[in-house]
Amino acid sequence: MRAAGSDADETWRALSDSLEQTWTQLDARLAGLTDTEALWEPVADCWSVRASPNGSVTADWLDGPDDPDPAPVTTIAWRLWHIAVDCLDSYSARAFDRTGTGLHATAWVLETSRARDLLRQAWQVFVAGLETRAPDGLYELLGPQWRGDADKTYLALALHAQREVVHHGAEIALLRDLYRGHGLGS
Repeated sequence: MRAAGSDADETWRALSDSLEQTWTQLDARLAGLTDTEALWEPVADCWSVRASPNGSVTADWLDGPDDPDPAPVTTIAWRLWHIAVDCLDSYSARAFDRTGTGLHATAWVLETSRARDLLRQAWQVFVAGLETRAPDGLYELLGPQWRGDADKTYLALALHAQREVVHHGAEIALLRDLYRGHGLGS
């Protein structure tokens, strides 16, 4: 269903404001994050990001029939990768033919300052892509490159991406609280 003129404008203004609040909250919560904290594994068998012997850095990941159930606990570093590359860049590549990080699949970084920069870039590219479609284009269907979600709109994609950022951002905040609560950070 497509909103008409001013309804579409109002929807975009509300969505844009909500996206900005989401980003501001996450970015503030990431202030002061250290490499040690980002890689902290609060339980055994966490998924994280790791350097390989050849020097590349990748996120732990299994997909398909090997996907563990329940999913393992993940580190903050893993969640940063997931939001930036697995979510935002994946969506931006299919929806807007560009990405913010230049990374794909499980490629990531170990340095938290670089991870924050890449996350910011992924967020900015995704939101800029939405802006190019707003307001009326938000009601267009995603199309065949989205397979099972082809009949969903760009507005639905925006809301899904926001849910991912809020969900994993809240988990990052909790992990930061637990890290500090265990006397590991200030």
